[in-house]
Amino acid sequence: MTDAQITYEVADRIGLITLNRPEARNGYTLQMADEVAAALADANRNDAVRVVVLAANGRDFCVGADLSSGALTVTEEGSGSSWVEPATRVARPMYNLDKPVIAAVCGAAVGVGSTMILPADFRIASDDSRFGFVFARRGIYPEGGSTWFLPRLVGIGRATDWMLTGRLIAADEALAAGLVTEVLPRAEVLGRALELAADISTRVAPVSAAVIRKALHRMSARTGPEAAFRLDSLLIASCATSADAVEGVQSFLERRDPVFPGRVPDGIPDFLPW
Repeated sequence: MTDAQITYEVADRIGLITLNRPEARNGYTLQMADEVAAALADANRNDAVRVVVLAANGRDFCVGADLSSGALTVTEEGSGSSWVEPATRVARPMYNLDKPVIAAVCGAAVGVGSTMILPADFRIASDDSRFGFVFARRGIYPEGGSTWFLPRLVGIGRATDWMLTGRLIAADEALAAGLVTEVLPRAEVLGRALELAADISTRVAPVSAAVIRKALHRMSARTGPEAAFRLDSLLIASCATSADAVEGVQSFLERRDPVFPGRVPDGIPDFLPW
């Protein structure tokens, strides 16, 4: 598409999704939301993709919803009760993905620029990045399930501070709070994200990664560990017949990179999902 607002490429088992409206500081639109969602869907079903990296072209990652029209354009003609708001169109499939996601963030990540990356497994930021859950300052509401994701990452106290004040958060504060996993000079952010993606794609079993990323969210939300104990017993018992487990041990003993035969979603144990 000549008018596409993202780029999407697959190479070396990495699916790289890049927001591509640098002239608008990657202002978020309905079209961009749907294009990112389509790329995530392709990455999830594409066996050539082991890890997804989400990045952006230009000075800023995403400054929030595109306000160039002078209004907040988020609804569509004819939308009814089944309508899904634009941030959720990305956050929901990212959360449900069977593959790890790494967000590479430079510059401003404000509004949906902050909420869309919350379901990612890693958020690598530049030292000049800043984040902002600015909704209350615009007379609107948080989106993308962020009132669920953010407290789980940074705690309810910090999430309340950030969302009720709507203030901007510098990279060092975001790192200290656990919103981001690494802070690097701008020039190193994408390279580090691709390096991490390459390491995971080479050394981590795709089926194990799919199960682990979902188990972490679902089990940590329980009031006690009993559900995790039961799940662990089922999962560990399944290793007795797992070709991935055999390859993992054999490659360790032979001091070589593993070649895991399991694929998602077919290799996910049949007593899942959850």
